[in-house]
Amino acid sequence: MNRRIRYGMVGGGPGAFIGAVHRMAINLDERADLVAGCFSSNEDKNLQCGHKYQVPEDRIYSNYKIMAQEEAKRDDKIDFVAIVTPNNTHYEICKAFIENGINIFCEKPLCFTVEQALELEALAKEKDLLFGVGYTYPGYPMVKFAKELIEKGEIGDVINVNAEYLQDWLIDEISDGSNDTVKLSGWRTNPAISGGSNCVGDIGTHIENTVSYMTGLKVKRIRSIFDRFGMELEVNANMLVEFDNGCHGVFSCSQVCAGHYNGLVVRIFGNKGAIEWVQEEPNTLKVTPKGEPIKIYNRATGCITGRAVELNHIPSGHPEGLVFAMTNNYTSFIDAVIAKADGNKDYVTDYSTIEAGVSGVKFIHAAIESDAKDSAWVELP
Repeated sequence: MNRRIRYGMVGGGPGAFIGAVHRMAINLDERADLVAGCFSSNEDKNLQCGHKYQVPEDRIYSNYKIMAQEEAKRDDKIDFVAIVTPNNTHYEICKAFIENGINIFCEKPLCFTVEQALELEALAKEKDLLFGVGYTYPGYPMVKFAKELIEKGEIGDVINVNAEYLQDWLIDEISDGSNDTVKLSGWRTNPAISGGSNCVGDIGTHIENTVSYMTGLKVKRIRSIFDRFGMELEVNANMLVEFDNGCHGVFSCSQVCAGHYNGLVVRIFGNKGAIEWVQEEPNTLKVTPKGEPIKIYNRATGCITGRAVELNHIPSGHPEGLVFAMTNNYTSFIDAVIAKADGNKDYVTDYSTIEAGVSGVKFIHAAIESDAKDSAWVELP
């Protein structure tokens, strides 16, 4: 699985945050070359980005539809496309590349509606394509180690979940009354671009995905309450959830919590102990067996096992973070792309698949519906 493959990118032009993260992550894997792209709807920016990354002139495309069609015709076509555009464009872009038989890795949330998500899932399966979704946090080695420990019964049966994702990047917009952000990713507050949700669609869905990855549990139903503080979309949300094993949990996400920058914290409680992972301290995992002292596991040390060992990049004591986590997701995705191209069906899909993307869209819409119904219980479809 060491041969090189080719990929293209839609979005991620000059100044784009998440596109740069994807490119850096893929580069760290060292097996995929960026050979095609439609990086911006602005012609100058599109060419500027393509030239910067030495993409051949004839493979810098003016729009994604032409890119999908032309790449599909080539003998040296791209093996997958990375889609790193705002939410409102995901569905149409994904559909265009699916119809042209090209594997996809798309940023989250997958699309606007549950119907669109299910359609993309069905089309991808019909075309027998690989489809990854850009949920970053399962890529962290210590999240993988937490998953392994929970699967082994280290904390027993899961009886409660408490998770939060707190940021403060929009607090100025509600404190000065402007309600008109010009900050990076400010488009997330615009429903025409972001969809029916801002905060839950942006970071709340990361909670759902990370908890599901760690525990294997799915959210069955939800009660939610949103705070908008005069803005069109919510910037604060609190949710009570019920999982398919009958246990309950509390999810909280916010973009207006002063002093919190990227505060994803996941606490899983079982009848034999507890596990806690803090994203801003990602190289450690706290495990508390019932009636015993707290254990602190450190990434890349001798007591770590499983996938968490396989996906280490640098020695213990040297922090790994966001880009390495995204690299791990791409490593698993690229493994699958190469194996599938070689006719080998024995590969591990240790990345967020289209099914995870569909779950995320269902979660977002159930949260929106519950808030609209005065925080009534809403079943996920």
